[in-house]
Amino acid sequence: MRQGKISEIKLILSDKTVFSGKSFGFPSSVSGEVVFCTGMTGYPESLTDPSYSGQILVLTYPLIGNYGVAEKNSEFESKKIQVKGLIVSDYSFEFSHWSAKKSLADWLKEFKVSAIYGVDTRALTQKLRSKGTMLGKIVFEKEKKETGFFDPNKINLAEKVSCKKKQWIGKGNKKIALVDFGVKENIVRSLVKRKIKVLRVPWNSKLKELDVDGFVLSNGPGDPALLSEPVKNIRELLSDSRPVFGICLGTQLLGRAAGINTFKLKFGHRSQNQPCINTETKNCIITSQNHGFALENKMKNNFIKWFENANDKTVEGIKHKKKPFFAVQFHPEASPGPTDSNYLFDYFKEML
Repeated sequence: MRQGKISEIKLILSDKTVFSGKSFGFPSSVSGEVVFCTGMTGYPESLTDPSYSGQILVLTYPLIGNYGVAEKNSEFESKKIQVKGLIVSDYSFEFSHWSAKKSLADWLKEFKVSAIYGVDTRALTQKLRSKGTMLGKIVFEKEKKETGFFDPNKINLAEKVSCKKKQWIGKGNKKIALVDFGVKENIVRSLVKRKIKVLRVPWNSKLKELDVDGFVLSNGPGDPALLSEPVKNIRELLSDSRPVFGICLGTQLLGRAAGINTFKLKFGHRSQNQPCINTETKNCIITSQNHGFALENKMKNNFIKWFENANDKTVEGIKHKKKPFFAVQFHPEASPGPTDSNYLFDYFKEML
């Protein structure tokens, strides 16, 4: 791949720290929340994850782009790149993989996403770990107009990334409603694979009135405290006896519906190697994660802590003592990451 003329570009953090680099994406200034992910692979899956909406993603693995981008939908978690910007240490202008159809740079330009390489991502990540995630903006040298800092956690991002109308997917004897707060496609695939008929519904849908056998509350971006309408809809399900399965943001919303508060993590969990301990069996599984908020460790209304993060002891899963309500903060569908927790989809199906 010919590199051509490469533009100078900067990342400016809200504390005025500046990181300089070179552009390999779309030449446009953007602003968002700067977060880091420690995964070694899986950038097509991560970049298309709606949970990253509004964020500028730092990849800590030093070399990115060497296997290009495929055109297979099975590698994407939505129909477009969701991040506002991408920051890497070293970008591989040459790519090689049997399924690759284009370079990462060409893919980013196609969706008009800014990207920087040549940044000391180690120093940047250390800053975010010590001070916490912060707002930042990608600025091109040529642009004279100064832009402010955009805080994605102050708006309803779930509404922006959710589907707009109901849609049936797959075939099966059991029917479930999948509430789309920014659902990853592999959650849909994991359910359909198990012969479950899926009704994908918008983020603010009334749920109790739906003629289904159970409910899945999906992952998604942003602060769960802003989503009072879906919390109200989920709370109505707690008087029901149909199974409810929450994933990531869905866990936070189920918890809030049960009276459990949420809080913002210092720098979040965004990786493919988070160890989580089942409080009942004491077994540890390695999980894929992507979230910046978590539930407080103060269980209420017959919910118990089901999983705990082995590193920082935060709540990674909750479960009702009597009813078929459960949720996990990690991603059992993986994509990317380990599939240790994939069995939870079978656990859910057995409840239907």
